Amino acid sequence: MGGVVVINIVVGGKSGAERVSVSYDIYNQGSSSAYDVTLTDNSWDKKTFEVVNGNTSKSWERLDAGGILSHSIELEAKVKGVFYGAPAVVTFRIPTKPALQEAYSTPLLPLDILADKPPTKPLDVAKRLLAKYGSLVSVISMVVCFIYLVATPKSNVSKASSKKKR
Repeated sequence: MGGVVVINIVVGGKSGAERVSVSYDIYNQGSSSAYDVTLTDNSWDKKTFEVVNGNTSKSWERLDAGGILSHSIELEAKVKGVFYGAPAVVTFRIPTKPALQEAYSTPLLPLDILADKPPTKPLDVAKRLLAKYGSLVSVISMVVCFIYLVATPKSNVSKASSKKKR
C-alpha cells in the first residue's frame, strides 16, 4: 500500500499586516514510508513578498507512515492588495511505485495584504455603524412604535366616554 501525503497550510497574520507567517504541516496518512520528500511553494511572488525567515522549499529524507513534518516561513509584504496563492506541492517517492508522486496543499484563502486599517476610535466606529445601519434602525423603530400604539389598550378613552353618558 502506498503512502498518501496530505499538506495543510496555515497562514497567520492579521488582515492588512505587513508580515505573514506560513506554516506547512505534511502528514503521511499512508501505510508505508515516503522517501525523498520535497516541499515547494512558488506562489509567494518575489514582486509581492520578501522571504525574511525560512525558505519556500524544503527537503526531508523520509516521512514515516502516520508521521508529520512541519516547516515555517515568514514573509514581508511589498505590495498592497488581495493575494491569491497557488497550492504548495510536495513530491515524494514510495517503494511500491517507480514514479515520483505529487501531492498538493489545501487551497489558500485570499489574503488582503497591507490593507487600510478600520477606524479604532469609538466615535469613528459609531459613525461607520450609523452610516451602515442607520436607515434600518429608523425603519425598525417606526414599525415598533406603530405596533405599540395599535396594541396599547385604550383604557383612558373608554373611561372618558363612559363619564359623558352619565
